[in-house]
Amino acid sequence: MNLASYIDHTLLKPTATPAQIEKLCQEAMQYKFASVCVNSYNVKLCAKIFGSQGIAVCSVVGFPLGANTISTKAFETETVITDGATEVDMVMNIGAFKAANYKYVHDDIKILKDICGQYILKVIIETAYLNDDEIIKACQISRDAGADFVKTSTGFASAGANFEHVALMKKTVGDTMKIKAAGGIKTKADALTMIEAGANRLGTSSSIIIVEG
Repeated sequence: MNLASYIDHTLLKPTATPAQIEKLCQEAMQYKFASVCVNSYNVKLCAKIFGSQGIAVCSVVGFPLGANTISTKAFETETVITDGATEVDMVMNIGAFKAANYKYVHDDIKILKDICGQYILKVIIETAYLNDDEIIKACQISRDAGADFVKTSTGFASAGANFEHVALMKKTVGDTMKIKAAGGIKTKADALTMIEAGANRLGTSSSIIIVEG
């Protein structure tokens, strides 16, 4: 198994400097990770470094709370795509979801997917804040809105990915969507556990430790 091909090599710390982002990109090229996942400010730099290397630039949108307005998320999505991102990890509006305002949640996702077009949209549902029924519902809304992936976590909540949640997400969406597990994946064993549960992509800042075993 080529673990590197599953990994979004991630640096989302607020203190991340351009030098650290450049190092992230160099590591991604060396190990051939699927993408780097960065904040929107750093997208243009990553795209410039990669050129035609074939490594995707993934940007988070509405991160880490998801509580931005739709228009704000839409503007951010348009900006990161213009700057060179080909994958967008948006945070679902968790407060609207908890209030059962499912139409708003659906529209939030669909509008961003319409902007992404051919590019990949992943929806972070933040499983730490949801029970099993809510995880199922969030996956269904994301699928119906046209998203390409559902993702477990921002890594900024009280807990990250676990086997049971990833398996439940996989059971819910089957082959109609892909699944990204993120948050707390720090070892090769963690990575293999998430893939066994059904993850197609892994978000982690421990990428090199994982691939070197």
